[in-house]
Amino acid sequence: MFRGSNQLTLDAKGRMVMPTRYRERLQERCGGKLVVTVDKDQCLLIYPFPDWEEIERKVMRLPTMNVHARQLQRLMVGNATELDLDGHGRILLPANLREFAFLTRDAMLIGQGVRFELWDEGRWNERRDEWLASDANAGDLPTDFDTLSI
Repeated sequence: MFRGSNQLTLDAKGRMVMPTRYRERLQERCGGKLVVTVDKDQCLLIYPFPDWEEIERKVMRLPTMNVHARQLQRLMVGNATELDLDGHGRILLPANLREFAFLTRDAMLIGQGVRFELWDEGRWNERRDEWLASDANAGDLPTDFDTLSI
């Protein structure tokens, strides 16, 4: 499981260094083979390859006659790019995906269980502050949350 937030710096070529604490798990889980794709929140999603394959199968099984399913397929699968960790623990993010997520130099890598989210640091801070200040969705939680104690 990947958890926590990490400040990162992308170099001039668009490479990011995967934090050391994740590298061993990524080598064990996927031999350093990752997939990066876009998210509707305008961040990037980074999956270990085996976990991505499972997600991709589920997404592609959605009914193509459903407009929302097709949009999700086009966004997630259509933008998916395979990446490999190099010997220094870096991945080279494609320019088009960096542009999509407004990534230039300062970034935040957010662990989300089996995947990571990669955000421009400024956008992450803005969105995080919005989410913390907003209680608009408090009444819209699924009933499963009624029994959750944190």
